[in-house]
Amino acid sequence: MMYRLLADAAMVAHFVFLAYLALGGFVAWRWRRTIWLHLAVVGWGLLSVFVGVECPLTVLEDWARRGADMRGLPASGFIDHYIEGVVYPDQYTNLARLAVAVAVLFSYVGYVLRRQ
Repeated sequence: MMYRLLADAAMVAHFVFLAYLALGGFVAWRWRRTIWLHLAVVGWGLLSVFVGVECPLTVLEDWARRGADMRGLPASGFIDHYIEGVVYPDQYTNLARLAVAVAVLFSYVGYVLRRQ
């Protein structure tokens, strides 16, 4: 039971992380100091996409799922399992990444403009 709860918590944390990646710049409009956390999250996201660094949350969830006698995550990882083909079709992956990049850039422009 504990492994299952840990797997579910890792999955929820992953979704929160991805939501913050896309929208955290807007949070910084209200709470300015959070921009540093958001820059770190964006940096991690860029590493994950362009270098292929495996996310520790994915490793944790996979380990916990196996400990709970559940099927582990596929080798392609969290996003391929929960988002691609579920939230949007696989062929729109680059468009989804572009939409997140545009949201982040827009939020940063707004952050700078609101700061002045």
